[in-house]
Amino acid sequence: MKLVSSLSLATAEKLMDAVIKTGRKEQMKPLTVAILDSGGRLVAMKSEDGSGLLRFDIAYGKAWGALGMGLSSRTIRDYLAARPSFQTSLAVASDGRFIPVPGGVLIENSDGMVIGAVGVSGDTSEKDEYCAVLAIQVTGYTSKPADIDPNWQASSLSDQH
Repeated sequence: MKLVSSLSLATAEKLMDAVIKTGRKEQMKPLTVAILDSGGRLVAMKSEDGSGLLRFDIAYGKAWGALGMGLSSRTIRDYLAARPSFQTSLAVASDGRFIPVPGGVLIENSDGMVIGAVGVSGDTSEKDEYCAVLAIQVTGYTSKPADIDPNWQASSLSDQH
């Protein structure tokens, strides 16, 4: 018997490389990328030199939360902003894997089926998401969200403590 994932390792590698390439082109901080199949299983991950220790857990949580809710992590953040108790409940129900900030993006195939998710962490959430959306689109898939946050370039970690 041969088991088949909804997302091949070859596709995951292309997605990771596209994320990293975009991050370098835009001179972002070191990125970590987690690629999950539609069942939430880790297909591949890549972490650039200089990425913090928690970056994998954050990238994984962004992608896992997007798959778990069927929405991008930006959409989850926006929908749940006024419902902090529900956000907390989701974090508890997911054993802390749920990360409701931009950077978790769903991958759809040409039939409109979600085949996985990309999670990125390392720079601002908006910049992380930008890399994920572009990577999905340049590899021939559809990203959810399809649009890039128009203010992604203005986001900065230098103002945050």
